[in-house]
Amino acid sequence: MSTKKKKDGFIVQAGILAAAGILCRIIGILYRSPLTSIIGDEGNGYYSSAYNFYVIILLVSSYSIPSAISKVIAGKLALKEYRNAYKVFRCALLYVIAVGGIASLFTFFCADFLVQANSAAVLRVFAPTIFLSGLLGVLRGYFQAYGTMMPTSFSQILEQILNAIVSIGAALFFISLVERSSDTTRAVYGAAGSAAGTGIGVLTALLFMAGVYLLNRKMILRQVRRDTGHREETYGEVFRVIISMVTPIILSTFIYNFSTSLNQTIYSRVMEQVKGMAESEIATMYGIFAGKAVVISNIPIALASAMSAAVIPAISSSYAVGDKKQVRTKISEAVRTTMLISIPSAVGLAILARPVTALLFPQKSSLDQASMLLASISITVVFYGLSTITNGVLQAVGKVNLPVINAAAALIVQTVVLTGLLFYTDCNLYALSIAMIAYSFLMCVLNQLSIRRSLRYKQEMIKTFCKPFAAAILMGITAYGVYEGVSILLEMLSVSEMITNAAALAVAIPIAAVVYFVSVMALGGVDEADLRRLPKGHLIVAFGKKCYLLRDPEYTKEKAPQKKTAKSRKQKARTKEKQKRDQDQKKTLRRNGKTAE
Repeated sequence: MSTKKKKDGFIVQAGILAAAGILCRIIGILYRSPLTSIIGDEGNGYYSSAYNFYVIILLVSSYSIPSAISKVIAGKLALKEYRNAYKVFRCALLYVIAVGGIASLFTFFCADFLVQANSAAVLRVFAPTIFLSGLLGVLRGYFQAYGTMMPTSFSQILEQILNAIVSIGAALFFISLVERSSDTTRAVYGAAGSAAGTGIGVLTALLFMAGVYLLNRKMILRQVRRDTGHREETYGEVFRVIISMVTPIILSTFIYNFSTSLNQTIYSRVMEQVKGMAESEIATMYGIFAGKAVVISNIPIALASAMSAAVIPAISSSYAVGDKKQVRTKISEAVRTTMLISIPSAVGLAILARPVTALLFPQKSSLDQASMLLASISITVVFYGLSTITNGVLQAVGKVNLPVINAAAALIVQTVVLTGLLFYTDCNLYALSIAMIAYSFLMCVLNQLSIRRSLRYKQEMIKTFCKPFAAAILMGITAYGVYEGVSILLEMLSVSEMITNAAALAVAIPIAAVVYFVSVMALGGVDEADLRRLPKGHLIVAFGKKCYLLRDPEYTKEKAPQKKTAKSRKQKARTKEKQKRDQDQKKTLRRNGKTAE
C-alpha cells in the first residue's frame, strides 16, 4: 500500500461509513413519512419525547462505547499489543452487560418519572433495546479500531431496513388493537409500535456483527497468541483504562445530546403550566419540530458523525506514536471534507425547505410550519457537523474533559436563551430553533479554541469555508430558479401538485449539485485529493478533469500544459544561443592569440 493510500485510509473508511449513514437517514426519512400518516403528528410527538430520553439513557449506558473502545484498542494496535487489545474488548463486553442491564431496568420501571404519561408506554418499549445496543456498540468499536468500517456500515443499513419495515407493520398492528378507542390512545399505541421497530433493527444488527466476529475470531486469536513481546495488563488495569476513557466521553456525549431532551422538557413544561396548552396539542406541535424539521436536517449530519467515528482511531494511532504533524493533517482533511458537504446541504435545505418537506412529509396541515422550522435550523447542519468532528478530535488525543466543559458551557447559555424566549416572547417552536442554533454555534467556537490550544492547530478559513460557501450560494440560486421554472411549466400542463413538486426537485437537485462542484472547483476551493475522499468522488474528479477544472496531481514537466512547454523551449533556445556566443568568443580569442605570436 502506498504512503498516500495509508494517509488517506481513514478518510476512505469515513466515506464508507458516511455513505451508509446517509443511506440510513434516507431510509429513515422514507419510512417516517408513511409512519407519520399512520400515527399522526400527535403520535410523532409521543414517539419523539420517549425517543429523546431513550437516547440520553443509551448515551450514558452504551452509546459512547464504540468511540471509547475504538480509541483505546487503536492505541494498543498501533503499538502491536494484540493481547491487550483483545483483553480490552472482553472487558468492554462485561462492562456493557452490567451497565446496559441496569440502564434497561431503570428505563422500564422509571418511565413514568422521566416523561409524560402518554409517552411512558413508548419509553418502556425502548428499554430492552438499550441492553442490546451496548453489545452492538462494543462489536462495532472493535472493528472500527482495526480501521475497517465495512461491518459497521452494513450493519447500520441492515438495522435501518428492519427498523423501517417493523416500525410501519407494528404501528399498524398495534393501532388495530385499539381501533375503536380515542385518537390519543391510537397515537400512543402507534408510537409504541414504531419503538418496537427500533428494537428489532438493533437485534438484527447485533446478530450480524456477532457473525462477523465469529468469522474473524481465528485470525484475531492467532494475533493474540503471537503477541508474546509485551506485558499483559491485568483486568483491573484494563477496567481502569476503560472507565477513565469511557466516563469523560459519556459525559461529553451526554451533555452534547442532552440539549434536545432538556429543550423538549422546558418547552413542554412552560407551554403546559405557563401558557395553558393541552398535552396532546404540545405533543402535536413538538412532533412537527422534532419529527419533521429536525429529522430532515439530520440527514447531512450523518457525514460528520461518520467522519468523527473514523477520525478517532486514525488520530489516536498517529498520536500514540508521537506524529503530531500527521494528526494536524488528518484534522484538516476531516474538517475540509465535512464542510465540502455540510455547507451546500445547509444552503440547499434553506432554499428548498418547503418542497423538500412537502416531498417527505406531505401533511398539508403542518407543511408551512414544518418547512419554515427546517429553514430556520438549516445553518445548524454546518455547526453540528463541525462540532461533531472537533469533539472526536479532542477525544482522540486524550483531551476528553474539554468537550465536557465546552458542552456544559454551551448548554447553560442555550437554556437561558430558550427559557427567556418562551417566557417573554411568542416565538413558541421558533424558540427551540434559536436555542439549537446558539448551542451548536457555541460548541463549534469552544471546540476550535480547545484544539488550537491543545495541538497548535490553526483552522484554514478561505478554502475550507469561504469558497464552498460562495459556490453554495450560486448553487442555491440555481436550485431555486430551476425548481420554480419546472414547477411553472408542469402547472401549465395541469400536472398534480405532488408530482409537480417531486419532478421539479428531481430536476433541480442534480443540476444544483453539478453547479456547486463546478463552482467550487473553478474557485479553487477543492483539489483532487479532497474530491477523492468523498463517496464516488472519482466520478467528480473525472468530470473536473474533462472540463479542465482540475489539474492532475501527478503533474510533471512531461505533462505540462502547452503554454509552459513553449516557454521552456524559448528558454532552452536562449541557452543554446548563449552557449554558441561563448564558443565563438573563445575561438576568436584563440585566433587573436596565434596572430599575436
